[in-house]
Amino acid sequence: MPTPIKMPALSPTMEEGTLARWLIKEGDTVSSGDIMAEIETDKATMEFEAVDEGTVLKIEVPDGTEGVKVGTVIALLGAEGEDAGTVDAAPAAAAAPESSESAQPAASEPPEPTPASAPTVAPAKAASSAGTRTIASPLARRIAEKKGVDLASVKGSGPNGRIVKADVEGAQSGSAVPRREAAGPATGQAAAAPAGPATLPDFGIPHEDEKLSNVRKVIARRLTESKQTVPHYYLTIDVRLDPLLKLRAELNAALEAQGVKLSVNDLLIKALAKALIQVPRCNVSFGGDVLRSFSRADISVAVAAPSGLITPIIVDAGSKSISTIATEMKELAGKAREGKLQPHEYQGGTASLSNLGMYGIKQFEAVINPPQGMIMAVGAGDKRPHVVDDALAIATVMSATGSFDHRAIDGADGAELMQAFKALVEAPLGLVA
Repeated sequence: MPTPIKMPALSPTMEEGTLARWLIKEGDTVSSGDIMAEIETDKATMEFEAVDEGTVLKIEVPDGTEGVKVGTVIALLGAEGEDAGTVDAAPAAAAAPESSESAQPAASEPPEPTPASAPTVAPAKAASSAGTRTIASPLARRIAEKKGVDLASVKGSGPNGRIVKADVEGAQSGSAVPRREAAGPATGQAAAAPAGPATLPDFGIPHEDEKLSNVRKVIARRLTESKQTVPHYYLTIDVRLDPLLKLRAELNAALEAQGVKLSVNDLLIKALAKALIQVPRCNVSFGGDVLRSFSRADISVAVAAPSGLITPIIVDAGSKSISTIATEMKELAGKAREGKLQPHEYQGGTASLSNLGMYGIKQFEAVINPPQGMIMAVGAGDKRPHVVDDALAIATVMSATGSFDHRAIDGADGAELMQAFKALVEAPLGLVA
């Protein structure tokens, strides 16, 4: 009997993903550990390895299919002696789930509820005249909905007559029942129009719509939830950078032979971590009626990747040397931009650091990443009039703004953390002690 290969849970919170690309084809032989596919999760594109050996009898979910629920059968693997002809004899349970109800969630915690303000969109589950369900991939259903194609009138070219993307793209639009005529489940009212580009007025302006990636969807959802549910407050402090810049130049000269080059950001990561250890009341996470305090500082660092913002983590940054932080940060940032971060490299963190100074931004307020209690936003260091040793001078000054969750961190504690951060940056020998 063929072995079903199911959509894996590649992170604890993953509920669905995009099957970006198959790296094998029907008829190929695979062994345990072979890379079978690339799957786009809510954070990154990751490789999916085979856990058994055998022959790929059928690929149930084609390249590019979005919204594939965890637990959905995506391929069938045959043992020695089995061939594609045995697939039809496989029990119906081996078929890919066609509704979200049949997919098993992978997250160890319950799925997050849909915000009440978000319109609910029913999937386009068309039925044929005989009353049987039309089998179609999630991507094909979305394209059909957008084009106004009646799936019952489309002949599928996929496995077991499954309607795939190419079938819908080649179909004539306009054959589906107009949305305004579709009745609600019990009231006879018109069904709600789906959210998306169709709801955006274009005012006659030429434009191009781009479908959100899984990463961008998660960013939008989490940041909206953060601003709606977390009572932010902000504290800004000016920090003189000249001593830090001098130390950085000296360290880079000493590390040049090792091929290590420190950035200002590497030193700021270290400064924030040490400040959190000095002020442990700010090194916390908030969760309902629980306030969790951490014994080490793991710093999530914001990195702009092509797919969207992601925050790889420098684990135990307070106890690591600056050169180690620089090496790890360079590697993690590269993996983030290539979409190759592993879940343990971006999940967690006790606080975050976001730096827009390289863009010339003077000061900004970052959004907290729950359940973390704070995030530090740093701007560019620029020459300003500044009081140094009770005399007015020109100094390189950077504005740093801490965003704090007032449920977890009181204002006085947040102010103490900002003072500790400023002291470490202005007397940076403490960072290498």
